[in-house]
Amino acid sequence: MKTLLTATVLLSGAVLALAYNPAEHACTTINIPDIPGYLTLKCDFHMHTVFSDGLVWPSVRVDEAWCEGLDGIAITDHIERHPHKAEGLTTDPNRSYEIARAAGQELDLLVVKGSEITRAMPPGHLNALFLTNATPLETANWEDAVKNARAQGAFIVWNHPGWERQITNGLVLWYPEHTWLREQDMLHGIEVINGRDYYPEAHRWAVERRLTLLGNTDIHPPLGMEHDTRRGDHRPMTLVFAKARTVEALREALFERRTAIYHGNQLIGDEQFLRPIYEKSIQWGKTTLVLRGRQRVWVRIGNSSDISYELERVSELKELETPRKLILPARKTALFEVRGTKAAEGRRKLAAAYRVTNLLVGPDKPVEISIPLDITFAASE
Repeated sequence: MKTLLTATVLLSGAVLALAYNPAEHACTTINIPDIPGYLTLKCDFHMHTVFSDGLVWPSVRVDEAWCEGLDGIAITDHIERHPHKAEGLTTDPNRSYEIARAAGQELDLLVVKGSEITRAMPPGHLNALFLTNATPLETANWEDAVKNARAQGAFIVWNHPGWERQITNGLVLWYPEHTWLREQDMLHGIEVINGRDYYPEAHRWAVERRLTLLGNTDIHPPLGMEHDTRRGDHRPMTLVFAKARTVEALREALFERRTAIYHGNQLIGDEQFLRPIYEKSIQWGKTTLVLRGRQRVWVRIGNSSDISYELERVSELKELETPRKLILPARKTALFEVRGTKAAEGRRKLAAAYRVTNLLVGPDKPVEISIPLDITFAASE
């Protein structure tokens, strides 16, 4: 009986061991290429911890970001909100950064010191990044809070301008207070993406008023409650085109407006950054072709990035028939169909014009690209 009992216990343990499959503590690689002259750093500059109204410890924010493959984060706890104070947590606005920074050093993750100045509209919520001391921001007058942040060299961001709690009659408005902040060099960036929300008006303002584009989570609960990263649902990220992988290089790049946003399957930013990302993602197969009459041939197009590029034809070529729409799947090779027409003959260097509909340089304004083809049109046999 004892032998049978022992065998049963051992078998049960083996079954449990097979059933228990602990999650790997491993870092994901985000495949978005560097661009000429710069590293492409993946960052989230807006998140909260238990030291304001978040629900996790600061080191958890570091661990979440490292596992997802980010290079840098900012802890931006609210200066004015401390709902966990009654539970014994300090209201020192520097404490969450100190904990996160120590954890970041262990994992080689860059941690930026920040705070959120949380006021009604106008001016709304503002993140102050690259602070040296958050305590001087604890003041009743929002103008003094921003001035104290800027005196430390802070980079100031207008958070979630299209948030439903801070819009007027359904409209996202730019107020005189924002003009004043901009004129006084106390407003440098704007969140075009906050969580899952895209603000086209903020995108227009970023382009027209030369504000740095940012896309952040503004995460409060554990990341897994809002983004199923194991199934490919990544957080929004600010891509920073930096000269080095340092906090100071992040700061320099933000002030110089060298950013783009990675949101879902979209990239949002200036063409000078989006185009080289696309070009470095793509590997061309043979584009020198021979076509006989209405013959069909295929061009292989590889895509090494995590972004599935969505192409839509701009105009037709009289010599060729090409697809009206084409997907270049992430980390795969697609086939681009080319078919000759009866009107063509001889050798032609052609360019099939497409727009990449998920690379946005402005609201409803995608990047346009061309697919170069060197084709000899021969008579049908």
